[in-house]
Amino acid sequence: MTEDAVPESTAYRYAWSKDDADPEMTLDQFVKQFKPSMVDNSDGTKPWIWVCRKQPERVKEDEALKEGSKILQELTARVEEIKNDDAIPARSSKKTGLKGKKEVREEAQAETTKKLQELAKKTGLVSGKWLSFAAGEKVDMIWSQIAKSVIEGPLSKTAAFGAKVATSSGDTSQHLICVYVPDVFDKDAITEVMQVLLEEHGLFLSGVKSNLYTMLKIDSKHPSGLQSTTWKNAQIISDDKAKELRQTYWDGGRDASKAYKEKQEKKKAAAENAASSSKPQLKKKQADEDMFGDDDEEEEEDEEAAARKAALKAKTKKAPAPPAAAKKRAKVDSDDEDEDEPKKKKPASKTAKKAESDDEEEAPAPKKKPASKKAAPKKRAKADSEDDEEEDEPPKKKRAGRK
Repeated sequence: MTEDAVPESTAYRYAWSKDDADPEMTLDQFVKQFKPSMVDNSDGTKPWIWVCRKQPERVKEDEALKEGSKILQELTARVEEIKNDDAIPARSSKKTGLKGKKEVREEAQAETTKKLQELAKKTGLVSGKWLSFAAGEKVDMIWSQIAKSVIEGPLSKTAAFGAKVATSSGDTSQHLICVYVPDVFDKDAITEVMQVLLEEHGLFLSGVKSNLYTMLKIDSKHPSGLQSTTWKNAQIISDDKAKELRQTYWDGGRDASKAYKEKQEKKKAAAENAASSSKPQLKKKQADEDMFGDDDEEEEEDEEAAARKAALKAKTKKAPAPPAAAKKRAKVDSDDEDEDEPKKKKPASKTAKKAESDDEEEAPAPKKKPASKKAAPKKRAKADSEDDEEEDEPPKKKRAGRK
């Protein structure tokens, strides 16, 4: 089994697959029980912890390994030859037009890269992975987020189908995390995965590496000098854009899986609101008016006002008041019409009290007073007239206060 072959979860304890019909534990239980910082690989039997959303297709690995090794050996020999060839100048010269050792070596490496790409496509070994390194004190948290994202989070909506993390070995300070993609030559799919890793997880990436390169043990120290990654970060997304996307995650400061769920819920709510707003809105039925309470009160008030006006009119016809008394009476009438609540009666004047006392004793009419006091008899006559009319009229019904 190669390093990038996804192990069967039934045969390897540290692997979890969604394809298992009856997994022994849930994904949450798996990532909590097997933490990369706690799994010791001192014996070399458990180098990786895996999660897989779907198994990749089987390819002709043996054929790819055989032909790839031959191509790589040829490049290694050519690089050594260029190094020892004195006829090739150390630097290129514009005067002579000769290429330097670096240019000649890069041409040979580019030719080999093309050959390996053709071999990968011919054998079907086009899968690969995004690489990222996590510090030992943070690896458990980062791995938990990546594992859940691949199975049920934002990475599950991309081409990514699995992930693995290196376990601990001695004084391990960093852990390698790999996020697998089915085709490293599909730039659009690679870009989509990179964007999620930056924006939803805030990872610092180290490029995309073909599984064929891993099988051929091509790394940064390989004698051929071949670039160890199929894609560098800047070849997919510019450094400035990558920094901006990564900052989006750190500004949010949240778990990517939770942020993804919240984003999906917001999209769903927005769609529902848009659908509901497109439907015709029914007009709200206006509340029925109160056809009884207010009208009864108004009718009662109208009747009382009419009765008061009629009584006042009758008084005016019987005994027309002098100019001074008319002004006083007009004020009383205005107060009766404007005020809703009954007011306290004003105390009777001394002249009215005297008239009442004279009526009870049936005394003769008072003597004429000097001309200087002509207003007094008029006042008394008005009081006598009002007292007689009030005795003839039935008592008015007390007006109820407003509700």
